Amino acid sequence: MSNPTGRKVTANINLTLDGRYNGPGGPGDLGAIVPYAVTDVARNHLTRIYENATTVVLGRGNAQGFLGFWPSVAEDDNADPRDRGYAKWLVDTEKVVLSTTLTEAPWSRARVVNAPTADVLADLKATGEGDILINTSASVIKAALAADLVDRLYLIICPEIAGGGERLFDDGLPASKWTLTHREIGESGEMALTYDRVR
Repeated sequence: MSNPTGRKVTANINLTLDGRYNGPGGPGDLGAIVPYAVTDVARNHLTRIYENATTVVLGRGNAQGFLGFWPSVAEDDNADPRDRGYAKWLVDTEKVVLSTTLTEAPWSRARVVNAPTADVLADLKATGEGDILINTSASVIKAALAADLVDRLYLIICPEIAGGGERLFDDGLPASKWTLTHREIGESGEMALTYDRVR
């Protein structure tokens, strides 16, 4: 597929050692993830994920959850500068929210789109500039991986086995090859990894 704008689709998510983005208690069970989200490694990682991105793509749940957290961080002079930088970027950047149920955007500079992920990403890649970041919205990342549209994966690997919960990499994904372009290991064993798709 031709990409006249050169825009890349990137995806960011935190996973346990057993490849899960939540625990056996369901979407809100983040006990194996949250402790590693505030480490220096995770905060450094946060600054990398948005440095070239001009559009963020979110599922409905994350869009609503982020709205309840990140705008206040953007205004908090006492917040870690890395968190505040990301928060300001998120508030100010274009947001595309994929949803079949929302009728209006949950916050400013956002628009709701009810269309397949692959179609939305293809449309975004055809216009504009800068990377397109799918940020922690697992259903959107899964659909993009299934369509082989992800050019870069940003992962935080948390040194815990959840023993249940939803996995990011389901059976049936197209085979693909990736190259490691960045890694950082934290004091607690968490790893920030960046993989680029080999095409």
